[in-house]
Parts: sequence; C-alpha cells; structure tokens
Amino acid sequence: MAQVWTSLNWGLLWLVVGVLPAFSSGEEQRLQLSLNGKWRLSNSNGSLHLPAEVPGCVHSALQRQQYIQDPYFRFNDVMYRWIALDNWTYTTTFTASPQIRVKQKALLVFDGVDTVASVSLNGIVLGKTDNMFRRYDFSVRDLLKDGENVLEVAFLSPVLYAAERRNAHSSYAVPPECPPDVQKGECHVNFIRKEQSSFSWDWGPSFPTMGLWKGVRLEAFDILQLVQLSSLPLYSPDRSLSQWRLQVELLVDAVQSFHGKVEISVSELNSKRTAPTTFLQGKFNYSFTLNINQIREVKLWWPSGLGDQPAYLLTVRAFLGTFLVLHKESRVFFRTVELIQEPIAGSPGLSFYFRINGRPVFLKGSNWIPAHSFQDQVTPASLRNLLQSAVDANMNALRVWGGGVYEQDLFYDICDELGVMVWQDFMFACAMYPTEDDFIQTVREEVVQQVQRLKSHPSIIIWSGNNENEAALATNWFNIPASLKPTYVKDYVTLYVNNIRRIVQQEDPSRPFLVSSPTNGAESEQEGWVAANPYDPHYGDVHFYSYFLDCWDWKTFPRTRFASEYGFQSWPSFSTLQPVSVQDDWSYSSNFSSHRQHHEDGNHLMLQQAALHFILPNSTFPLKRFTDTLYVTQVMQAECVKTQTEFYRRSRSEIIEGKGHTMGALYWQLNDIWQAPSWSSIEFGGKWKMLHHFAQNFFAAVLPVGFEDDDDTLLVYAVSDLSHDLELRAVVTVYSWADLDSVCTLTSSPLLVSGGSAGVIYKQSVAALLAGCGHCTRLTCLLTFHLQDEDGVQHGPTNRHFLCSPKDAVGLQRPNITAKVQEDESGFTVSLHSAAVAPFVWLDVGNIPGRFSSNGFLMVTRNTTVKFVAWRPTSVGELSGSLTVTTLTDIY
Repeated sequence: MAQVWTSLNWGLLWLVVGVLPAFSSGEEQRLQLSLNGKWRLSNSNGSLHLPAEVPGCVHSALQRQQYIQDPYFRFNDVMYRWIALDNWTYTTTFTASPQIRVKQKALLVFDGVDTVASVSLNGIVLGKTDNMFRRYDFSVRDLLKDGENVLEVAFLSPVLYAAERRNAHSSYAVPPECPPDVQKGECHVNFIRKEQSSFSWDWGPSFPTMGLWKGVRLEAFDILQLVQLSSLPLYSPDRSLSQWRLQVELLVDAVQSFHGKVEISVSELNSKRTAPTTFLQGKFNYSFTLNINQIREVKLWWPSGLGDQPAYLLTVRAFLGTFLVLHKESRVFFRTVELIQEPIAGSPGLSFYFRINGRPVFLKGSNWIPAHSFQDQVTPASLRNLLQSAVDANMNALRVWGGGVYEQDLFYDICDELGVMVWQDFMFACAMYPTEDDFIQTVREEVVQQVQRLKSHPSIIIWSGNNENEAALATNWFNIPASLKPTYVKDYVTLYVNNIRRIVQQEDPSRPFLVSSPTNGAESEQEGWVAANPYDPHYGDVHFYSYFLDCWDWKTFPRTRFASEYGFQSWPSFSTLQPVSVQDDWSYSSNFSSHRQHHEDGNHLMLQQAALHFILPNSTFPLKRFTDTLYVTQVMQAECVKTQTEFYRRSRSEIIEGKGHTMGALYWQLNDIWQAPSWSSIEFGGKWKMLHHFAQNFFAAVLPVGFEDDDDTLLVYAVSDLSHDLELRAVVTVYSWADLDSVCTLTSSPLLVSGGSAGVIYKQSVAALLAGCGHCTRLTCLLTFHLQDEDGVQHGPTNRHFLCSPKDAVGLQRPNITAKVQEDESGFTVSLHSAAVAPFVWLDVGNIPGRFSSNGFLMVTRNTTVKFVAWRPTSVGELSGSLTVTTLTDIY
C-alpha cells in the first residue's frame, strides 16, 4: 500500500475541493446494502437447484436442504467427495435503491470467497478470485440497474483447479504431491490459496469447501470509504520524549483527491491530534502518530494470570472543510512484546523467550486448528467456549496453526478480552510452495490485508511465516535430490523472506517475525534461512513427537528453549462418537475406527504406549471393551503430556549440559475439527478430555513437579509464574495402594521461591524415603505432594508420583465408588465415596454438555466432592441417570 507521505506528485492535486459536490456542515451518508442471507445454488449440469445461506458453503447448503446427511456421519467424508469435484454457482438478485445508484462510487465487497470463482453482475464479468484469505471488491456503479440486479459467483472445483495448477508447473515438482493414503484426502493443496487442511490432515477429514464463507455487501459513498482502521502503540524507553506513540493507519478509498484534515484522539488519556491531510483518489494507506501525554496513567494489557486487559477508546474523524466525512471508533490496547534471542551464560546457542511489558513470560498453552470443517458452522458460543476453556485450564497462549485459516475477528477480540497471547502463523504448512508471479502476487495481497486487519490486537505477539516448512526442507521430508535443493531453498527465501517477511516488517514494526516454526530463529537467518538442523534445542522453538519411547521417562524429551508442538493422541468419549456412528462401529477394530484414524498406525501406537504402564481393557462385552479402550487412551494421553509439560516447566531456570531455560510449552492440540482420534485436549463439541483437566493443574501459576533422576532420587521442584516471591515448603505424603490412610508425611525446610523461577525444594533418595515409611516398597506405595507456606496455606494443586507402573501396583483394588448428585444455590455437586485408592477417577454424564471442576484425578480419601457446570438446563434426575464413574481398575 502506498504511503502518501513519501512521494506525492503535487501536480495531480488539481483535483481540489471545488471539483467535489458542494458540502457545508454535516456528515457524509454512506449507504450499505447487505447481500447476506438467501441465495440460490446450482451445480454444473443443473441437476441440483437449492437455496443457500451466505455466509456459507456448498456442503452446509446441501445438508440444510437434506440433499446430504451430516457430512461427519460415519464414512460420509468419502461418500460426499463428489461435491468438491463439481463446479457450483451462487446467484442472488437485489434491488439497488435510487439513493445508492446516485452515489459517486458503489462497490461490491466480498470479505471471503472460497476460493476460485468468477464474479458477474447483470451478465458482466467483474473479475475473478483465487484466494480464500483475501477481501475482494469490485466497482459497480455504472452496472447497477433500476429494478432487479443479478449477482452470480461461479465456483470452480478446488480439487480440479489445484490439479490444473500443478500440471501447469511442469519445470519441477512442488512436493508433496498428495497426502498419505491413510488421510483419504485430495492432492496438490499447496497450489491453491485456501485452508490447507481442507484437503485432509492427520487429525481431520477431506472437505474441500466452496462458497461465500464471509459476508457480501454493496457499499455506496460520495467522498470516501474507510476500508480498514488499525492502531499500533509503539513504546520508546527515552524518557525525554513521549514514551508511548500511537501509530494510527487508515486505509481509505476516496472518490476524488481532496485536501482535508484528520482528527485522532484518545480522550481518556487526554491525547488529541489534528493533521492536515491530502486524500488521493483511489485506495491508499494514511499513517498518523499520536503522542500519548498521560504516561503514568496508561494501563497496560497483560496476559492472563499476570494482570488485567484494559482498553481505551480511539476516535478517528476526517473532515472536508467542516463537513464530517469519516467517523470511526475502535478499542486500543497498550503493551510491548519482545522476542529475546541472546547468549546464555554456560550454554551454547541463544535464548528464546518473550518479554511482555518488559517482563519475561513463560507461554503456557496449546495449538489451535479450525473449529469446524465448515466455517459457517462455527458459532460465537462455540468459539467463546473453547477460548474460555483454554483460560480456565490456566493457559495464557495459543498458536494459530498455519494449515487452517486466519481466524475471524471475534476470535481475536475474545483473546484480547481474556488475555490469551496468540502466536499467529501465516497459512502455509508442511509443504513446498510455487513462486510464480501470480501466486506471489495473491499471497502479497493476502499478507497485507491480514496484517492490516489483525495488527491492532494486543493478543497477537508474533507472526510466523509457516508451519514446519524449514524443517521439511532441511531434513528432506520429500526426498528432494541434493542437486535440486538450491532451487527449493531459493523458492523458500523468495516466498517467506523476500515477500512475507518484508511486508510484515513494513506493515507492523511492533511485533517479532519468525520465518518458520520450528526454527533456530536468528541462527537460521545466519545459515541462509534454512538451518542444517531446525530442531536444535540450543535455539528457537522445537516440535517434538515420539510415540515409541516411554512417555513416562522425562529423559526422552528434548530440553529445548521453547516447545511449540508436542503431544500424543487419544480417542474422544463415547458420547461424542455416538451421534456419528452405529452399533457396528463400536469396536476399536471396526472399519469405522480404522477410517477415523488419519495418522499412520495411530490406533495401535496408542495401545502400545498405554500397555507400557496399564493393563489394557479385556471385557468380554464388546461395548464395554470399546468404551474402556477410549478411556485408557485418554488416561495415556493425559499422563504423557503431563510428564512432558512438567519437564518443560521445571526447566525454565536451569541449564544442564548446555540445554534449558525453557520458556514455552504449547502442546498439540487444543480443539478438534470432527469426532475422531486426535491429539486434542477438547473434543469436538467442547467436552474436556482428561488431558484438559490435567492441564488445569500442570499449567497452574504455582506448581510442584516431582520426578526421579538417574540415581533414583526423588526431586520436587517448585515452579512459580508469579511476579512476587514466596517462602514455601514441600509436603510429601506416602500412601499404600491397599489403604486409604496415609502411611507417613514428610516436610521440607522452607525455601524462598522467586517469582518467575523453578528450583528444587525437596530432594531425597526413594530408598531412604521408603525406609522411613513403614513397610512401603515401590510396588506397594505411591506419593502425593504439595507446596504450602509457613501458615499452612497450600499454593497450587496437589501432585502425585507413581513409584511403579499402575499395572504392577500391589494392593490396587476396585474402589466401588458411589456417587450422589445434589443441587443447591451454587449449582450441581457430585459427592463421591470410595472404598479404596482410586487412580484416574473419571466422571461422565454422556451427552449432557458441561464440565466438572475436577476429573481424571487420584482419589486417596474416602470422600470428595466435585462441582458440575451445565451448559444447558438440566436436573438432578437427568444427571444422576446419566452419570458414570470409571477408575483404572474398573476396566480390568
């Protein structure tokens, strides 16, 4: 976008105020006609004609009109492949009022077209679209008719288009050609600018969508239209100047050039500026700087758990003489973000951590994928529920993964409000990409538009060019011959460095930019942007997955600076699978179970990992065996991710063998796109898996972490994300598997735990610990531990450490838990009574939406009570009738 301050040709300014219509005081009346709502939809041969909602897509329209079943039902992802192989046309008619038609300019605006289409009005082709992530507008004033106007958007099959683009790129291949067979997907998705996972992924189905996935409208105006308003608070540590400068940018579409003025103010901070401005004919970006006068009164936006998220009201007005031609208000937030990559004493490499408002912050969270295959079915309620669930599990960050979509405005608004930091990928993932001029050009416009749309959000703390493409190229995922690697490196640098990075740094100087994830960051840059080993734990961020090694052994995990992806699969609960399956499917070895698993050998790997520590379900009743197996996969996943995350959290303050200072743990993945096995901690529909309940504890602000070192010594670390210090002691309690009464309790000396640190607070050999506790052995006993201050007040959750695999535990018995549901003024509670120690107590109320305050827990007391928060009206009777309680011994 042009900057009007750089090289104005003043000779063009003969178009002055006198050429415009005469105005006195008042305000320009812009007119807008929404074209959302009912359209008509037809396929290429005219055999199907049906109503369709806009925003929406072809699949949603077909389902609403009952031409197809639920696309998620059983094998329908394959059965409905024909939809994406056809061409489809959306048509609507509208009447443009005389008031619209007499305006100086009229634009048809499409906020999102998915994806390759030709747009026509009254039989005249306005233009073509080829990018799901771009806004398109077309000037139509002279084409509007009195009476009915016919608008038509003709879509090409994205699958066939991608194949045609691949075939046209004949000089060399751009891998991968197709996804693995297990994903049952479509090919050449890297040749089309649409949601990459819509052609399938290892956690999702293949539904290559078509449609008008965002709003459509007609805009008419006489003087100018504001296309985009963005604001960037920029901080300067120089106290001789105003420390905060607010950079306000207006993307304006003006009918003619004219001289006016722009007024910008943040009244609550007593800051205001009026700037003479020459608006040029056409679409240009105008930048203004507002110095914030009330330095000490600026309230900062903080991540969740570290402070509040205050906003200020920014008002922008533009005038032609005394005539108001623009009036816009938006929220503005003040915060700084730095990505610190600097040498660490006693370690090779560089640090990698974020400083928010000058304070180092450990990022705790997960990775976000599209919440539905069909974006029109992502409701505000479901979006808020997922993001609130993240915060309620003590997360402060999410990574918006690069194979999905740039999320809708509401997503980022909620993140701003809740204090959720966003690591924002650009939408390129696990592939090489072409670099033809037209591809680069549409990507450039995509990047400009998305950065301008999103950069006002304080929640976004970093831009990242792609997901795993540096690693794919460096470690040769696609078997590229060595002689051709320079060609692909050149394409990589062209796309991500010379174009995306350059645009982002020009448009948004307030945030760091990484070319890829994982990456060695500054070191990758030194190596020509593609490092020899982008997984080097001494630099940047790391993605790490290992399904064959024992996940209970923390030594199998890399001690990295920042873990931005890691995880293990599990199956969702039976209540989530039931609506999309039939009785024949309810077996772990069924065709359905195999079909839903899109990760090679994934179902076997889950049981293989679980069998290391648990007795696998062996019921002779098929349905019980199936539901028990779903349960044990969730236990396995939760325990694996707990072990790995706690390892990263306790590594924040130490360097061991040159590695450590871990400052981020974002497990893969938060949410699901359909009802299937995946790495998620929240099932499709919002139900928390056991992992998400575990995350509520292992992401707690204050956390005790226990593990054994190579010498069989038990260490308990105190981890604190707080800004203040605490004096704490560890309390370790020993229990017998066979008895609910504790065997003994050991307490450490008090120790000062600094805010933002992790360190050892208790250390003792397991042999010595057990020797002092009666007749305990590794097979007969287990440990719990917590942190408390000198007044006996507990800080953080109670944690536990198993001295042996539960499958080897001696004395472990069925607890025969009884449950009673009650309701009072505070809501529903479930009172549990147990006859024995009960590991992994799991409460489930079937398809009643809601969540328990605690779940998947170890019960070492006879009685405990948990709350249930219902997401729809229910009753004690309904909950009691639906409630099941499962523990580890119940599946034997």
